[in-house]
Amino acid sequence: MTTFAYSHSDQDLVNQPVGYWSSAAGAAVVNHIRTTLAEHGLTQPQWWVLNQLLDHPDGRPLDEVVEVLKGYLEVGEGTLLHNIGALRDRGLVAERADGLIALTDEGRTLRDHVAGRQQRLRAQIHEGISDEEYVRALKVLQRMIHNVGGTAWHH
Repeated sequence: MTTFAYSHSDQDLVNQPVGYWSSAAGAAVVNHIRTTLAEHGLTQPQWWVLNQLLDHPDGRPLDEVVEVLKGYLEVGEGTLLHNIGALRDRGLVAERADGLIALTDEGRTLRDHVAGRQQRLRAQIHEGISDEEYVRALKVLQRMIHNVGGTAWHH
């Protein structure tokens, strides 16, 4: 375990702005994940696409995949279509005439390899944090989102 020290005392942390800390945590984690994906030549949207196709060996409608993913980090339809095209160009997904897209053998192999790396990343991100603490942190954030009239939902 690496050495860690909190930035402030408990008395001072209670007055720290949640907007700053939640944003800083999100940015640091997403940057770490994206860096690891880039080491395998993938963007985060491409990773999402590969995972959406994993349990659909016969393919999945392109528009369905886009609909599910277009709200993830507000990435949008155009970005997703571009990334699906890049996956197709690399031979990681195949697009059929009927509009279905599916993982190729090469795509499945890369996805499985990166999934192992993602599990190690998750362990690194969660180091020193119990499952109970993690669940509590997410519940607190969800309640804050609700309290200000926001919406957030991850499939």
